[in-house]
Order: sequence, then structure tokens, then C-alpha cells
Amino acid sequence: MWRKTVADRPRFGPAGTPHSFKLLKKPVTELPNFLHAEGLDAFEYQASRWGQKPQMKKENAEKLGQNAEQHDIWLSLHGSYFINLIGNKSVAEASKRRLLACATAAQWMKAHSIVFHPGFYAKRTPRKALDELVKAMNQVVETMKNEGIRAKLAPETTGRISQLGSLDEVLTICEEVDQTEPVIDWAHIHARTQGGLKNSGDFAKIFDEIEKRLGTNAAKNLHCHFTRMEFSNKGEVRHHVLDETSYGPEFRDFAHVIVESGLKPVIICESPLLDVDALTMQNILRIEMKKRKG
Repeated sequence: MWRKTVADRPRFGPAGTPHSFKLLKKPVTELPNFLHAEGLDAFEYQASRWGQKPQMKKENAEKLGQNAEQHDIWLSLHGSYFINLIGNKSVAEASKRRLLACATAAQWMKAHSIVFHPGFYAKRTPRKALDELVKAMNQVVETMKNEGIRAKLAPETTGRISQLGSLDEVLTICEEVDQTEPVIDWAHIHARTQGGLKNSGDFAKIFDEIEKRLGTNAAKNLHCHFTRMEFSNKGEVRHHVLDETSYGPEFRDFAHVIVESGLKPVIICESPLLDVDALTMQNILRIEMKKRKG
């Protein structure tokens, strides 16, 4: 059976393998057990350096998926960083194959989504680049449907000004391409808008826009990335841990919106302290929930 399609509660987990798990020298297939014991309930497998074929054995992918289901871990997969669906012809075709390789592995794992960065504007206008991207993604989705791949393609908001991936562009992709869902990387939005997430109202406006364009279900069950972000006038520079409060955005502002609006997002931590900061965010949200009840 395919796994449930929406989260039943706000969920937290790491983007990749935490350092504390690596020290155990166990295979990644055992990571769901580890995360469950820590109190986390999501995991984004990193296929960030994959080529044009799955770089994980099918039996290992299936075992990871089985363990994730057994331990109630919401599983997603982050696609190759080498994907650029709007590069020159050879780059674009290779990128389609990379994305399909990730989608194939996601199907084996029964992962919910394949998160990826769509590409770069290069010398195109943003509108032309977006039109080309939608065409390329429709071709990928057609192949996925023909091969019975049910996981969703999940274009991510990007942090650099040179990358296609503004909030508007990601929502447009999801309006125009089947079998897609948005991934909102809050740190990327913060960097791309030069520190635009200043308070809970700024988060709420984005949820309102998602609901208006993609519906209540899309907004309520959003897949997100969160960390603090250093940025320049070109956008993203580097991720920072939650304790580095001189950088934004502030998770408590996000948590306030989650509680006030009854949202159930999956929140993937991308800070250098993957599981530690995921647990910290989980605790912050619990405190906000208690305040609401109190």
C-alpha cells in the first residue's frame, strides 16, 4: 500500500544523516529507528550528488521505506544539485534523467516527494525561463506516470537571485504541472527577499498566498525547510544554527502561525545541527501550543 498522503500533525526531521548517527557507523536504512528514538518523525534523504541512475540499491531503498513506515517517519527525497532543467539541450536532457533517477528511488522508498532546485535563469527573462521549465517538467511527469511513479515532484523556493525559484514561480509551476507540490524553504525566501521574514505576519502572508492559489490543503500540509540564513545582495550565503540569533528568520514567528492557523507542515531542518535543531524547533512549537491552550 502507498503511504498516507498528508501529515496528521506537524512533523520534524533532518535533511540528511545527523552527525550523531554517522558515529554509530550504521547503514542509512537504520536511520528511521534512530530518529524515532530521538522523538523525530520526518526525514529527507539526500540524493544531492546523484547522477543519471539511482545510486542506491533497490533493496536498500525499499528497506529504508519499510523502516520509515514502521517507525512513523515521514519520508521525502532531495534530488540532485546537478539538476538544471532549463540549461542547454544536453544539460536539460541529462537533468531530466537525474530527476527521473531520483523519482525511481523515491518510488522504491515510498517517499512522498522529490524535492529539487529547478534551474538557473542564465540569459533568459524569468518568464521565458519559467515557460521552458514548465514544459520540461510536464515531460518528466508524463514519464513518471507511464512508469507508475506516484511520488510528487516538489520544486523548492531557492535562495539565490540567479536561480529560478521565487515563491510566485514555484506556485506557478504547481498550478501548471500535474503531480507537483511546493516546498517552501523559509531561509531561502528570507535570503531572496533580503530579510523579508521579519515577524509572524510575514509568514502568514505566504500561507495566505499558497491557500489562495493552490487551496487550503496545500497550505495546511506544506512541506518546508527551515534554518537561519546569512545572505548578501545576491541571496543565500550559508546556513546557521538556531542559537545564532543574529540571523533570521525566527522559528517562533513560524510556530505562532502554525498554532494560530492549525497547520500540519512537515518541517525539515537544514541547520548544521540537523537533529538537534529539529528537536529544538519541535519543542518551541510545543511551547506555543501550550500557550494557546493555557
